[in-house]
Amino acid sequence: MIYFDNAATTFPKPAAVVREVNRAITMYGANPGRSGHSLSMKASSIIYECRSAIAGLFNAENVENIVFTLNCTQAINTVLKGRLKSGDHVVISNLEHNSVTRPLKALEERGVSFTQAAVYENDNDATVNSFRNAINAHTKLIACTHASNVWGTKLPIERLAALAHEYGLEIMVDAAQSAGVVPLDVKESGIDYLCMPGHKGLYGPTGTGVMIARDPDKLSPLIQGGTGSSSISFEHPKFMPDKFEAGTVNVIGIAGLLRGVEFVKAKGIKRIFAHEMRLIKRLYEALSSNPRAELYTAYPNEKYCVPLLSFNIKGINSEEAAERLNKGFGIAVRAGLHCAPSAHIAKGTQDIGAIRVCPSVFNTDADIQRLINAVNKIR
Repeated sequence: MIYFDNAATTFPKPAAVVREVNRAITMYGANPGRSGHSLSMKASSIIYECRSAIAGLFNAENVENIVFTLNCTQAINTVLKGRLKSGDHVVISNLEHNSVTRPLKALEERGVSFTQAAVYENDNDATVNSFRNAINAHTKLIACTHASNVWGTKLPIERLAALAHEYGLEIMVDAAQSAGVVPLDVKESGIDYLCMPGHKGLYGPTGTGVMIARDPDKLSPLIQGGTGSSSISFEHPKFMPDKFEAGTVNVIGIAGLLRGVEFVKAKGIKRIFAHEMRLIKRLYEALSSNPRAELYTAYPNEKYCVPLLSFNIKGINSEEAAERLNKGFGIAVRAGLHCAPSAHIAKGTQDIGAIRVCPSVFNTDADIQRLINAVNKIR
């Protein structure tokens, strides 16, 4: 199987990730922070190592402000539901994943409102102006994806962060398609809340996510419960990271995530990005010369997009085409609406969806050529 569904989750995982998950299950998979025995202490140590590694990779100033979540969606929900109250307004993009739009729709029942700002492909000035025009007197937060999970379009988050701070607002960034793929510096970019999955570009196991908060005191936790700290008190701890990590964390997943982060650091994010972009450019060039291929975005530009490409084959439903690629050629892609209806509405593909291709560090030129050949053969 040739796997191109890395925008959903990366596969395969690095060998070091597999080994560490196995070690955690068999050698130290105890409950961290709840006991004084050696296995619990080892589990706690691994978790701290992972926090430190993530803080280093994203230049986060305070290791304790690295919070582990189940996934990127939980991290986003933690920010949106922990920060917003009745009367608040949020500006989002018109490319958002449902992990942003659905919590905001739910928050409408509490009196929260939001406005979609248009993103202009290859025109950051127009995009920033679109966000500026969507801000009103009640706006408290800009909440946007760093890169579209459908079209690969990258938003100018540093400029949007500066825009937010100009108006006394905060910014939350969904880095589901960028963490581990493009350089991200929390301190220099001005991002207030960075949310990311551990199982995509960081090459960790599923069931892992991360929230980095510049000022966690402004957030209320989604859940309360046991933390292994301040156990005599009925009140949930307000200190970090216990404030947001009620219940037993995913020790086994976090152990694997540590090795995934180390893998990305060793490979180098810039090298990973360059490799994947080269593959996507080759695919784009081949599809652009195929009269039956329908492309929706401009030629991939490193400044404006991440290595991800969605297209269609004329006359064939996107999901049927993906099924043919899978069954007939052993190629895994993602088709449909990708949990991002707004992004498809922006391009007019909401009725047909699209075929999405996202390579990883493990894909090769030969993999791309097999995909090109397969698309040419589909009738």
